[in-house]
Amino acid sequence: MVSKDQAIGGVICLVCVVVAVFYVVTLFYPQWLSSIAASSDVKFWVIAVPVLVAFVAVMAIGAWIGWTMATTPPPKPIEEITTEMEEKKEEPKAEETKMEEPKKEEAPAATMTEEKKPKKKS
Repeated sequence: MVSKDQAIGGVICLVCVVVAVFYVVTLFYPQWLSSIAASSDVKFWVIAVPVLVAFVAVMAIGAWIGWTMATTPPPKPIEEITTEMEEKKEEPKAEETKMEEPKKEEAPAATMTEEKKPKKKS
């Protein structure tokens, strides 16, 4: 069993092959379409339609690229990016130096008897 995407891909592939075969046969042997139109008209349209489609496709891609460039915000300047990267590198170093500093000596822990004694209220 094939997935939905694979089925759609197969249909697209099949349609493209059929159209390509139709185009090549009509380009080199236009007489087989003589019942629909005159031979010279078929040769013109067999060439004109794909050229028109290709031209419109190229113009659409160009328009899409232009639209994308026009609506995308500009990137940060490289100086900002390098400054941020340097700051990120410095932060871990600062944390490491804090950890390396010697700890102050703490007072000795209270004994169990001192901890159990209730505190006096004042």
